[in-house]
Amino acid sequence: MIYLPRFLQREIQAIFLLITRQPEISTVLFSLLFLPGVLLHETSHFVMAHLLGVRTGRFSIIPKKLAGGRLQLGYVETASTDLFRDAMIGIAPLVTGGIFVAFAGVSRLGLNTIWVNLTQGQINIISPAVKSILARPDFWLWLYLTFTVSSTMMPSASDRRAWLPLTLLLAILLGFVLLVGVGPWLLTNFGSAFMTAMEAINMIFGITVMIHLILLPPTWIVRKIISRIVGLRVV
Repeated sequence: MIYLPRFLQREIQAIFLLITRQPEISTVLFSLLFLPGVLLHETSHFVMAHLLGVRTGRFSIIPKKLAGGRLQLGYVETASTDLFRDAMIGIAPLVTGGIFVAFAGVSRLGLNTIWVNLTQGQINIISPAVKSILARPDFWLWLYLTFTVSSTMMPSASDRRAWLPLTLLLAILLGFVLLVGVGPWLLTNFGSAFMTAMEAINMIFGITVMIHLILLPPTWIVRKIISRIVGLRVV
């Protein structure tokens, strides 16, 4: 199941509402905008459940408003299962979404160049890097896809229900491993792989934050302009 938080998404929904003045139509437009990401999210749940031998029920990408102003864009029903499989099904969209963001952000958009320059404080070469990125073929298509996937890949509360007990179990196992003295062996054999994974995760979330920060100011400005033109505001 997927919910969208309120930040950039709220500004986008407000724009649709100001233009159409129809909550139902604005919700449809909003859901269509994020459809690629929602489809990947729910399909990831569905495929992972079947790979792990867990039965699935209804599959939906039809938006539904929930209490607290949240918008549910889709869901997949799965049968009750053990902690491990439940956690794997819940984390599947984050894994597939992260892979897509890494591929699109690095291979198609080249955003890793800007991310590296920012982390190293090389502000003076960001402008040429941006011009090079904007000149890439299909830039706007890949930016849109990366934005929708990164906006919808985070697991919802229902996706995370098995994470806490599984994390506690893994923490206990790690404590036992360290207690019996296997820690140095793990560090020697898996330390570099772990650091590589952490760097990849850091880059994925860096690209995600970068895209949202880039899109938020113009989206906010557009919403303000439309609000002034039509003489209405969304609260």
